[in-house]
Amino acid sequence: MRHLYFIFEFIGFLIGFPIGLLLGFFIFIYSSQPEDVKDPDIKSLNECDPNSLVDLFSEIPPWVKHPDFERIDWLNKALHDMWPYLDKVIAICKIIRETAEPIFAEYVGKYQIRSIRFQSLNLGSLPPTIYGIRVHETNENELVIEPAIRWAGIPHITVVVKILSVRLIVQLMDVQVFATPRMILRPLVPTFPCFGNITMTLIDKPHVDFGLRLLGGDVMAIPGFYQFVQEYIRKQVASLYLWPQTLNIPILQGSLSGTIKKPVGILHVKVVRAKKLLKADIIGRSDPYVKIKLTGERLPSKKTSIKMRNLNPEWNENFKLTVKDPESQFIQFNVFDWDQIGTHDPLGMQILPLKLLTPYDTQEFTLDLVNSTNPYDPQNKKKRGQLMVELTYNPFIEESGSGIYNSGPLDGDQVVDGKKLGIKSQIRSRKPSMSVDKSSQIDAAGLLLVTVQGAEELESKLYDNPNPYVLVRFSGEKRKTKMIKRSHRPYWNEEFQFVVEEATLKEKIRFEVKSKKRTLFAYRFRKKELLGYVDINFSDVVYNGRIRGKYNLINSKNAVIHIELQWSTT
Repeated sequence: MRHLYFIFEFIGFLIGFPIGLLLGFFIFIYSSQPEDVKDPDIKSLNECDPNSLVDLFSEIPPWVKHPDFERIDWLNKALHDMWPYLDKVIAICKIIRETAEPIFAEYVGKYQIRSIRFQSLNLGSLPPTIYGIRVHETNENELVIEPAIRWAGIPHITVVVKILSVRLIVQLMDVQVFATPRMILRPLVPTFPCFGNITMTLIDKPHVDFGLRLLGGDVMAIPGFYQFVQEYIRKQVASLYLWPQTLNIPILQGSLSGTIKKPVGILHVKVVRAKKLLKADIIGRSDPYVKIKLTGERLPSKKTSIKMRNLNPEWNENFKLTVKDPESQFIQFNVFDWDQIGTHDPLGMQILPLKLLTPYDTQEFTLDLVNSTNPYDPQNKKKRGQLMVELTYNPFIEESGSGIYNSGPLDGDQVVDGKKLGIKSQIRSRKPSMSVDKSSQIDAAGLLLVTVQGAEELESKLYDNPNPYVLVRFSGEKRKTKMIKRSHRPYWNEEFQFVVEEATLKEKIRFEVKSKKRTLFAYRFRKKELLGYVDINFSDVVYNGRIRGKYNLINSKNAVIHIELQWSTT
């Protein structure tokens, strides 16, 4: 009987469940009566309550709120039609790759990461929308443009991360970016497109929103992880491109002389000490260190050593930075609290314009640390301590002797763009001196500029068409040009800088022309071949100041390489 009851209950469930769903569906359809759709209430702005105005204010285009912004619907229409071609013709994705790959390289070798590379990179079919634009007039030879950009795109960006022997595929999707960048087109030149360089910076922190798919699941759905990633991205973007940080995109590189700025001097930086820093750790004190960087440079920041558990650290460490434009560049100091796990906490920062420096004078500065460069940031009112530094700007000595920059002495607090920096300075005059001991050593610091222009008649013993690139070695440092595919007459025209602090004249500058051939397993095995090399005496460059010519490659029959070397000293 018990088994019979179970069979009857199961049959009743099979019959009753679909009948109940069907009856519920019909009851829902016929019981709900359609209601008339009411027209929305339309109110003027002065009739809205303050909370509603705050919600609507972010959606109002800039050309409505600010009279200096212009409405440009025609540009959005043109951008919509040109977007499928801009991704390929102007190589926007190439710029993204060149910017992201050095960042990827910093993490290779850490946390057991073997490699990080793009598997696919496509910005999708939806173009950004420009909600308004304004143009500034300046007295310089430049054009300043500020567009308000919003982009809700569907890009196809996939990154492959190899940790040990495990390949993780990370997919970026549903990207939303709201930003107002400042684009400076300079210098203006009489050659199409009439400007030689684009300098980009962000006035305010951008809004960035996106989805992240890992192993088939959306990791942004993890509680708390979404907020952490959003804040981390905003901080990273701000540290790279928020004013006064800039991104330089050369347009006429190699087409016009003087389009791209050359180094004009060396900045000697001594980080002396800090006092009354913030206590970042809950238990114990901060573990501070300082990062130093010049705006407009894509080189990695200089870093001091870490002082463990110290709110009044002393470093007395020296650094040298190459200066390209003392009139517009800033030096930025960021103080961080080192953490063994996770990101390092910022303790404070400060910037200093180089135009305040007097050449050859060692100036001592006491910098009041702030939270950000935004003068309206309420967190800047909090005291974060002070950083004491010494700066000396030594311009390179020109042949004419008229290339010395002089800006006059500096005293008291300084104001830049209406903002008081809270800087105190002292000056110790130091006259320039340079001497060359022909037997061994150079006493003064200098800069060696190496330009690898091209090569001819390259021959490969392994392959019919080599993929050549040049490796430059000098004073323990290495620089490498890009690889030109399948060429016997490659043209690189790439410039490298070697900051020389102390070097002997007996050293040599070696140029190695190599070829790289990718096999079937492209990312596992790469066969390299030396096509030839040449050594140039460093003493020849120092004594002549500038050398330009073509050199026959050793271990090659007819191959030659075109090189230009220039020595500048302070």
